[in-house]
Amino acid sequence: MGESGSGKTTLARLISGFLLPSSGSIVAGGTTLWARGTNLAPHRRAVGLVPQEGALFPHLSVAGNVGFGLERRRPDRAARIEACLELVGLGGYGSRRPDELSGGQQQRVAVARAVAPEPRLIILDEPFSALDAALRRTTREQVLAALRAEGATVILVTHDSHEALSSADRVAVLESGRAVQVATPTDLYDHPATSRIAQSCGPISGLTATFEDGQVVSALGGSTWPFGAAVSSEVSDGIGDRGGRGALHGIAWYRPEQIEIRSDPQPAHENWSPATVLTASIDGPDLWLTCELRVPSGSSSNNLDQGAAGAAGPLEHETVLIRTGRQGRSNAAVTSPPPAVGDPVWIRAMGLALFEVN
Repeated sequence: MGESGSGKTTLARLISGFLLPSSGSIVAGGTTLWARGTNLAPHRRAVGLVPQEGALFPHLSVAGNVGFGLERRRPDRAARIEACLELVGLGGYGSRRPDELSGGQQQRVAVARAVAPEPRLIILDEPFSALDAALRRTTREQVLAALRAEGATVILVTHDSHEALSSADRVAVLESGRAVQVATPTDLYDHPATSRIAQSCGPISGLTATFEDGQVVSALGGSTWPFGAAVSSEVSDGIGDRGGRGALHGIAWYRPEQIEIRSDPQPAHENWSPATVLTASIDGPDLWLTCELRVPSGSSSNNLDQGAAGAAGPLEHETVLIRTGRQGRSNAAVTSPPPAVGDPVWIRAMGLALFEVN
């Protein structure tokens, strides 16, 4: 996963053998594909590449496309072609031409063609990006289900974080040709290594904060959270040795579901911060709220106490995005009807995605 220009397609072409690296090595399944003195030709690498546009041969039938990489004299050639078409849900389509198929069907034929020679690795280079949203989702689900049924190892190249997080067993985030984080989708979403990765993986809010004595403190009620994995890898090496050298100032990043909200009167216990609802929108069972916290001007929002939001003097503002259930489900004690724009609410954090030093 990565933005345009991060090196995704270059990496796919290096593995496939269509580009040659200047150093290092490429090894798949214990076989060296490229190293100094070794260079397996693309057709000997047992790597199937499905390009973004599918690239079917227009003069060949669907069966001809799928069987293109199979030996002509292979005894079970016709059976293998039909089995691969069945695998991608296109059994019986062998006699059709590519221009008789929809965009999603053409992509599935391209996948069947890549699967047919039984490669050790299949690379999907943004194969669904040209399809409309609904077709992209259904085609992706069908293709990946087929590849799992085949037992294939797959590298999916994508710039779409939802596609990566919903499809993959492990995600490698590329930036400027380097893998800056490799993790399971859950770990990548819950514990991103940087704020840039955090923002690329879904909605998130940043509040000014401090880190000191193993705790992160922000404007959300002045409460604290134990220091753990949720700290930028760029600064984690020196944090544990700071001792009494003072606090680190930075940004605390929170996922919408990590913030709890209540719309009843001020809670009796601590760690709740007063806020105002700026926007409210419904998405199925979820209620999305943007809430504004008021922070004393010129002072760190990390030192905000329960009475600070009502204190005299200039106020600065910070906003957070919250996702909660519409009828008091999920992470909220929201009254019915739910809060509307302009309503006062009380919010606090239940978790932390990342603390990053300024």
